[in-house]
Amino acid sequence: MLDAYTDLLERRGERAATLDAVARAAGVSKGGLLYHFATKHALEAGLLARLDTLVTADLAAMRTAPEGPVEHFLRSSASDDTPFDRTLRAVARLSQSSDAARQALADVNTRWLAQIRDAVGDDDLARTILLISDGIYYGSALLREQGDPTAGPGAREIDAAVRVIRRLAGNEGDGADGSRGSLAARAD
Repeated sequence: MLDAYTDLLERRGERAATLDAVARAAGVSKGGLLYHFATKHALEAGLLARLDTLVTADLAAMRTAPEGPVEHFLRSSASDDTPFDRTLRAVARLSQSSDAARQALADVNTRWLAQIRDAVGDDDLARTILLISDGIYYGSALLREQGDPTAGPGAREIDAAVRVIRRLAGNEGDGADGSRGSLAARAD
C-alpha cells in the first residue's frame, strides 16, 4: 500500500493520491486500506516512517563502507530508482503541502550533514559535500525523468568529484604506497 502511495505521489502528486486511488493502485478495497491506514494522515505518517527507516539504513551503510562515508555518500547520490530514491521523491512531492514532510526532508539532510561532518571534521567542507551530492542527485534524477536512463552524472564525473573532495580534505590519495585515500571517518 505504501508502494502504491509512493508511486501515485511521484507520478501524479499529492492531490491525486487519494485513499480511493491508493486502494485501487494497491489492488485492495478501500476498507482494506483503511484497516492499515485509517486516514490519509496515517498513510503520510507511514511513508515518513519508511523514509526514516531507509535513511537510518543509508547512514549505517555510510559508516561501514570500505571506501569511507564521504566517498560512499557521493557515489550513492545518483538517482537509481531504489526504494530509497522513490521514497525521497514521493516525500519531496508531499512536502509541497505537508509541514511534516518538509520537516522529514530537513531531518534527512541534518542527519547526512552530521555524519559527513564527523567524517571530515569541517563544517564548511561537510556542507560543500552535501551540495555536491545534491547536484549529483538532481542531475541524474532530472535527466532520467526526461527519458534517458543513462543521462546525468556518471562514474567519471563522480570520480572527479571524489578527487576534488579529497584535495579539499587534504586527503588526495593515490600516494606512493598505492592508497587511494578513504575520506574515512575521523577517529579523533
